[in-house]
Amino acid sequence: MSEDNEMVMLLKELVEKVKQLEAAVYHKDNLLMKSGFVVYDSPTPHTTQQSGITGETVANMKWDEIHKMVETF
Repeated sequence: MSEDNEMVMLLKELVEKVKQLEAAVYHKDNLLMKSGFVVYDSPTPHTTQQSGITGETVANMKWDEIHKMVETF
């Protein structure tokens, strides 16, 4: 009968460990959530300045003009 008690105690401990792990994964302050490994919706970068430069503008430029333009940014 003591083996049954030991098995029940072991199962209770394992269930408690799983519950603790689940709470850590779903908790708001979880390090993985903050670091972005688990988050599926990340912010997208955007520019606040409109420079008016398009791909066609750059395609028609010479290399020295492109270098000057890049230096101003």
